[in-house]
Amino acid sequence: MARSLGKLHSLYPVSSLVGPTRTMGTSMQLPTEAQVIVCGAGIVGNSVAYHLVQNGLTDVLIIDKEKIGSGTSHFSSGTLGLFKPTHTREIIMNSIKLYRQLQDQGYDIGLHECGSVNLAQTHERMIALRRRMAYSIPSGLHCEVVSRADLLKLHPLLNSDDLEGGIWVPEDAVAQPQAICHALSALAQAGGAKYVENCELENILVNNRKVYGIKTSLGTVKCEYFVNCAGMWARDLGFKSNPRVAIPAYPAEHFYAITEPFGVKPNLPCVRDFDASTYTREFNGGLLVGGFELEAKPAFTDGSGIPKNWKERDTADWPHFKPLWEKAVHRIPELSKTGTPHLLSSPDNFTPDGRWVIGEAPEIRNYLVAVGMNGNPLEGGGGIGRAVAEWIIEGEPTQDLLLFSVQRFLDLHNNRQYLQQRTKEVVGRHYAIMHPMQNEYKFARKLRCSPLYSVLESYGAVFGTRMAFERPLYFDTSQKHWDQPAQMPPGTFYKPKFFKYMQEEYLACQEGVGIIDMSSFSKILIKSNGPNVLEYLQRLCSNDINIPVGGIVHTGMQNERGGYENDCILVRQDKHCFFMVSPTSQQTRVFQWMRSHLDPDGSVTLKDLTSMYTVINVVGHKARQLLSELSNSPVNLHSFTYKKLNVGYASNVLVMAFTHTGEPGYCLYIPSEYALHVYGRLMEVGRDYGARNVGMLTQRFMRIEKFIPFWAEDLNSETTPFETGSGYLVKLDKQEYFIGRYALKRQRKVGVTKRLVMFSLEEVDPDKDVWAWGGEPIYRNGEYVGTLTSAGYGFTVNKLIGLGFVRKPGFIAKNKSSANTETEFVITPDWITDPAARYEIDIAGHRTVAKPHIYVPNFTMAIEDEKQGRSYRPTVLKSSA
Repeated sequence: MARSLGKLHSLYPVSSLVGPTRTMGTSMQLPTEAQVIVCGAGIVGNSVAYHLVQNGLTDVLIIDKEKIGSGTSHFSSGTLGLFKPTHTREIIMNSIKLYRQLQDQGYDIGLHECGSVNLAQTHERMIALRRRMAYSIPSGLHCEVVSRADLLKLHPLLNSDDLEGGIWVPEDAVAQPQAICHALSALAQAGGAKYVENCELENILVNNRKVYGIKTSLGTVKCEYFVNCAGMWARDLGFKSNPRVAIPAYPAEHFYAITEPFGVKPNLPCVRDFDASTYTREFNGGLLVGGFELEAKPAFTDGSGIPKNWKERDTADWPHFKPLWEKAVHRIPELSKTGTPHLLSSPDNFTPDGRWVIGEAPEIRNYLVAVGMNGNPLEGGGGIGRAVAEWIIEGEPTQDLLLFSVQRFLDLHNNRQYLQQRTKEVVGRHYAIMHPMQNEYKFARKLRCSPLYSVLESYGAVFGTRMAFERPLYFDTSQKHWDQPAQMPPGTFYKPKFFKYMQEEYLACQEGVGIIDMSSFSKILIKSNGPNVLEYLQRLCSNDINIPVGGIVHTGMQNERGGYENDCILVRQDKHCFFMVSPTSQQTRVFQWMRSHLDPDGSVTLKDLTSMYTVINVVGHKARQLLSELSNSPVNLHSFTYKKLNVGYASNVLVMAFTHTGEPGYCLYIPSEYALHVYGRLMEVGRDYGARNVGMLTQRFMRIEKFIPFWAEDLNSETTPFETGSGYLVKLDKQEYFIGRYALKRQRKVGVTKRLVMFSLEEVDPDKDVWAWGGEPIYRNGEYVGTLTSAGYGFTVNKLIGLGFVRKPGFIAKNKSSANTETEFVITPDWITDPAARYEIDIAGHRTVAKPHIYVPNFTMAIEDEKQGRSYRPTVLKSSA
């Protein structure tokens, strides 16, 4: 039975909201000013308001075009799951803590900590669940592996015949989303926040890229901060300012069915049947069955936007939902006896990568965004509201929100057609097995491509994307792909099926020349007419930037705590001009961060040049010989210097003496119109030097083996150079002050409480065992001390290796209860490498011995001849050129 959302309010009883106050929903007269304005009175918006007033900031205005809790929050499934990836769990835990407090204060919000059973139908799924369990346990989450027999004891309605097993999470819960909306709004109002309903926002007022007010259907209000919590209307709201704010989030039809009551108890555990793409929970004495189908339906695709009567649409598509329902009936046969369920289609916002969108918009200062709940605003709402409120009060994030930053996107991600295509796929990925480095998107591809894309594809490139940029991951050389491009095989947690190609690529970098397209890296030109640019960069950079023209320097840009805001290469092209290279994912974020530190006089300018240059990394001991032949002159560059050369027929190619792999070689920054020619000559002449295309995955493994930390994996705003072993790049004694100097000076004096360590996994058989891929817990003498941040294969030693931060046992718990922990938990190299210490890495529930290294190990070559797939022995031919 399909119904419109507007006719189904009876299924969501709001009258049960009985609490200490009944002031909810009181619409006041619009004030003329407020310190903070929140647009959207759903769960997230109410949570922001609640946390602001709880922290003493009471001059808060919340506006909504309709009523409190009348948007998509009203129709959320109400499930609360903690068995999530690490980066989301802390926020969800904060949500559940908040909802417990509401319940304890007397608000009937329908909170039942019923637990959940997370099911596996296949061996591969069970590995995925065991991996998640391994990194969940150290955070304090109680979860355990359960057999088919145990599953039936926990959930008697289950059919477990085809299951491998499951994970039981007793702390998972369900609650009533609308009741929580009203409880939070009541408490926010009691604390001084003002609510105005039926207030349509018409424009966000901006001056000098800073918000100063809003214009609404009821009048104009001045403010210091504006928070966009408008749910599926958030993207449209982004167009109501100048400059516009890109908010890449788009609604998909999220289907679920509700049965008639048949005696189901509220404490029946939720069921997450990942391989069936379905979830089930108790609801009003019956069951609610929802799903994250493999190919979803984007909402509102007729081009007219979200209609005002969106709740009255009859969009419940039974043929679309039927496969999910049939899978749910197979898992819970009792559903077949409940008659035709009520089928709902509630649109909800999904983001291009399935992660929340949080933070300050790069286009406008003091404009914060908290949207993109991806089908469940209840889970993140409480914790996200707290994070945004603390950001406003403290002036910066109080927790690591890098993975959720709105600045991880470019404006191109906000294209409606792009979002509609990506939404089809991103919904189903919520329950898909996400094999590390083997889970690329299929929809909305080929948006940003290097000029080399087609020719690389013809060589067998298998592409992945970063910031929508197509990058070759590896090259399948087994056949010619003129008619059909090479495809990535099914993913695995074991040795990748394409591993032999990566090994060949590594050998090329060791014995011949590796050619890597690295065009996706961010590139920014920084210049001034006078000395201002040097003063500006010296203030931002922890290394000394006053190098000779033609020099290159590797530096961090730190925040006041000493943490990384950027890890970059700076090239001094002229006395007052620098060229900066940063990680691909930093293109928006670092540009905004640097722009926020510009002097208002405009003396220093920033220009994004990312698309102007094609970048080819020429790696290997024979790279210099190859480039010398192509340029008809010796390439005698000292390390970390550059010069312009003619390469083939191309003029003014920037040849830089460094690589991103730790191996000898050069980076060629080629004006894009010359790219095909230069690449063609490199491959043609390079045949004599054993040249071969190399993908980003091989490059990744090589940099791990060289102990090179990488942005967003090993480096973020919470890690410092001294903690990552990069203290040699910090010049505390340089004459100029730089951001973070005092924090780093103190840290060098006191010592560090965490340290990045390389581990070699001594007992793992790479050919037979599950691999470490990153995220695995680290144990020292049986006690949890940290997590692998990145992991891969060490080609040189034929072992799995990884990088991860270690702390002394108990640091995290003690740090939360005491501010004076620096000296007590300082770690030293001797403590890390103590011969009596036994380190283990937990890989999917199995602990394996690991050996720590705090410096780049002097690995000896362990690769054998033909046994390891050595496909060529390059011969150097002398050129008469």
